[in-house]
Amino acid sequence: MFKLLITIGAIYLLYKLLKNDKKNKATQSGAKSKTVASGEMVKDPICGTFVPKNNDIRVKIGDRVECFCSYECRDKFLKQIENESNTQSQDS
Repeated sequence: MFKLLITIGAIYLLYKLLKNDKKNKATQSGAKSKTVASGEMVKDPICGTFVPKNNDIRVKIGDRVECFCSYECRDKFLKQIENESNTQSQDS
């Protein structure tokens, strides 16, 4: 009798976990489709990959905002900007 109760409890917990997992996947895929449907794509200045304009990896330089596909591309871009400013200051 005790084994039967434990088995029923385990089946119920498994059911709840799977049901919750399906709900989470549905909300995540819905959020992704909203981003893709409304998102404008811009080109990463380093590697050329197209990324959503409202991407979280970005750098603001003056009035311009650059979007990047990864932190590595962002760091390369910042190094390029730093090298350009060092070259300009040495030329002066």
